[in-house]
Amino acid sequence: MDNYPNHLNERGEVHMVDIGNKQVSERIARARGTLMADPHICQAVGAGQIPKGDVLAVSRVAGIMAAKRTADWIPLCHPLPLTNVEILIDVQIDRFVVESTVRTTAATGVEMEALTAVTATLLTLYDMLKALDRSLELTNIALMEKSGGRSGHFVREGGRNVERRDSHQ
Repeated sequence: MDNYPNHLNERGEVHMVDIGNKQVSERIARARGTLMADPHICQAVGAGQIPKGDVLAVSRVAGIMAAKRTADWIPLCHPLPLTNVEILIDVQIDRFVVESTVRTTAATGVEMEALTAVTATLLTLYDMLKALDRSLELTNIALMEKSGGRSGHFVREGGRNVERRDSHQ
């Protein structure tokens, strides 16, 4: 942990980590999260029968927008030039599984952007569906994979890609 960058300076004050000397490389992060819902809601979303419109498209755009603004949400997160943000929403019987993949070529990783994208997508789904199902529950938000940078490649055990099932991709 001695070589681990931290957000405290020599006086113990919070600061942004200096990444100026870090090597620029391709960085990729994949995150996943779930919104548990009543099966009737999942069926209605899959059939495009929600009064608020295209719930999946709006939620996907929210996730992309959030990834681009992560540094505005997370105080010590570096603003990054994202090269790609992909949001997949798998509508299952009683849940929506959201997966984001975020890419950049930079001196720091995009884990926070991937997690923020998933969370914003899930929150938007929640917002658009809460009037129909008050028991909605966000769960299992986690980093599934990251690559690039000094710490190398990480894959969460049991991680796999979300199947592409919705027609709005």
